[in-house]
Amino acid sequence: MIIKEKTLERNILYKGNVLEYVVESVELENGMLAEREMVFHPGGVGVIALDDNGEAFMVRQYRKPYDKAILEIPAGKRDGGEVPEECARRELMEETGLEADELISLGKIYPSVGYTNETIYLFLARGLSQGKANPDEDEFVDVERIPFDELVTMVMSDEIKDAKSVVAILKTKFYMETNCK
Repeated sequence: MIIKEKTLERNILYKGNVLEYVVESVELENGMLAEREMVFHPGGVGVIALDDNGEAFMVRQYRKPYDKAILEIPAGKRDGGEVPEECARRELMEETGLEADELISLGKIYPSVGYTNETIYLFLARGLSQGKANPDEDEFVDVERIPFDELVTMVMSDEIKDAKSVVAILKTKFYMETNCK
């Protein structure tokens, strides 16, 4: 069975620098009508950077919607048609000053399928070398080095709540258990 909704009308309510807010009138499979509120986003990347000592480089950044600083993996928005790997390298350098010899794809996630089309590509960065961080002028981050095993515990104890970080940490744990023996 193919499930699909037919768009009858589309209204762009807001178009900003990053987000576009759209309301669509749709016809459902059973002929009923409904409205769909959606936020369109260019997508982004998240990078979990692990050094040779098993420590991860995390960033703590103030997030206005939650009115507090959140511990996250380095991440950011893709610019235009930017290739995810290039974006990952750029964001890792901007936020932490790190360069990676190797980027391993951890796949992609849809962080909230009910209202946004955002896709986040996740990567594990290995073979790290330190350069100079260059955050965006409106971006203030503290870089923290945390043992990877401690991150897994923080995820499981609900200390790390950011979805992209939770997924990247757990996928990295699985990757390390299955590929690094």
